[in-house]
Amino acid sequence: MRWAPRLAFMHSFMFATGIENSYPMVRGRRVDQMESCGHYEHWRTDFALTEELGIGFLRYGPPIHTTWLGADHYDWQFADLSFADIHRRNLVPIVDLCHFGVPDFVGDFQNPDFPALFADYATAFATRFPWVQLYTPINEMFICALFSGKYGWWNEALTSDRGFVTALKHIVKANVLAMNAILDVRPDAIFIQSESSEYYHAEGPQAIKPAEIFNALRFLSLDLNYGRRIDTEMYEYLLDNGMTREEYHFFLGTGIK
Repeated sequence: MRWAPRLAFMHSFMFATGIENSYPMVRGRRVDQMESCGHYEHWRTDFALTEELGIGFLRYGPPIHTTWLGADHYDWQFADLSFADIHRRNLVPIVDLCHFGVPDFVGDFQNPDFPALFADYATAFATRFPWVQLYTPINEMFICALFSGKYGWWNEALTSDRGFVTALKHIVKANVLAMNAILDVRPDAIFIQSESSEYYHAEGPQAIKPAEIFNALRFLSLDLNYGRRIDTEMYEYLLDNGMTREEYHFFLGTGIK
């Protein structure tokens, strides 16, 4: 197998593009953006155009809902074809394993079994494609939890702080376990975490406190992911909405290998 050289491409600015591959459940229906944009029909052309543009890095991932069919049950047919084509071209993939949705058998992000199951999926992918070095295991963890557990737009469609915290703790734990699972297969794997970058500005004195809270909430995914201690207000918020002390200390004590 030809592997990408360790860190050889990290000494210069990385300009990347990507194929939109989100697939959340919206009002009980799967919305597959790769299907919507015609990628399943034109994937060879999409990769050729990327290469023609001179863009060396492609953010891309297999559709989780048609690839991961059950515990230790996978259909790699499309992934084998598409990643073989990427591999033969002058393209370096940044592999996005979970993009706003889970397979039907998992249900949604409220499922406490999701983190361990997802780590197994990450192991299976990394083992099948050992030449891949760059990963975003779970895309935009905060947005995924917010839209699924708090705003009621995607997947479990909940509208509560508890729904948000439950989704968030499962998503971030899955990301941490997946990173370590990938490192077991490829010790020089590099993780490029994608997250939103909104910021709240208070229009008046009464809005200062809510803006501060919203600005702290938006960092929870990365704080937990990287084991950063959070302030007491966010700690109380997490515990008030279903996270246990043991779960919080998992994030503090389980670092990336």
